[in-house]
Amino acid sequence: MSIVVTGATGKLGRHVVEQLLEKVPADRVTVVVRDADKAADFSARGVRIAVADYNAPESFDGVFAAGDRVLLISGSEVDKGRVQQHKTVIDAAGAAGVALLAYTSAPGRLTAALADDHRGTEEALLASGVPYTLLRNGWYHENYTENLAAVLEHGTVVAAAGEGRVSSAARADYAAAAVAVLTGEGHENATYELGGDEAWSFAEYAAELSRQTGREITYSPVTPEALTGILTGAGLPGPLAGVLADVDASIAKGELVVDGGDLSRLAGRPTTPLADAIAAALKG
Repeated sequence: MSIVVTGATGKLGRHVVEQLLEKVPADRVTVVVRDADKAADFSARGVRIAVADYNAPESFDGVFAAGDRVLLISGSEVDKGRVQQHKTVIDAAGAAGVALLAYTSAPGRLTAALADDHRGTEEALLASGVPYTLLRNGWYHENYTENLAAVLEHGTVVAAAGEGRVSSAARADYAAAAVAVLTGEGHENATYELGGDEAWSFAEYAAELSRQTGREITYSPVTPEALTGILTGAGLPGPLAGVLADVDASIAKGELVVDGGDLSRLAGRPTTPLADAIAAALKG
């Protein structure tokens, strides 16, 4: 029996694998990647490497075995038919008779278009008959802290979120929840709404940046249309800019507030405060 992680060399996947290796022997972990070279560090530690591509169903032949526990990390190509990509993994897992397939989904309240592929994947997973766990991950701190350069350059946080609040958490927090499900018991056919312990507003985010940098950082709320224009002007592809503006509109409606405490319960500790993530990012 192996614990299998797809998308293992991505930003979330690496956190998951590193935390898994703290709990289980390396020879019980399989990582599914498109490029084996990117997983060379895992291979050197005794992790099994399986090369497969969401777009090539035949590449998943033999990847899974009966009794495996699988983490399907959602694909990042939002315009490449993600539901069908994910269904490739679900079908292969079902054919192999895996014991559990956990999927990194989106909050149940989220109505932004970004959630559509996640809902479609959830429907396919539930229809498959494979024992499942839905890890409905909220927003990541890193969505903001990895992009501080422009904020610091201009002295302002620009968002279309109004006074909405966000229950974000660190990728390592979400990884800890996934590891708890993959290594624990009693998570079959469960749905977890995951988010940080403390929700924050963009005005509070700007204030925390001001406190930590000693500079005045303001919050500049704009409309979703204006944000789309700003992002495309900065070089982002139009569809991606639209997706991000759409998420901000959902934040304004309170759809990224997750207050059930599932994430900290699964992780077995409080979630990482936004202030800590900002401090780490500023240290570089």
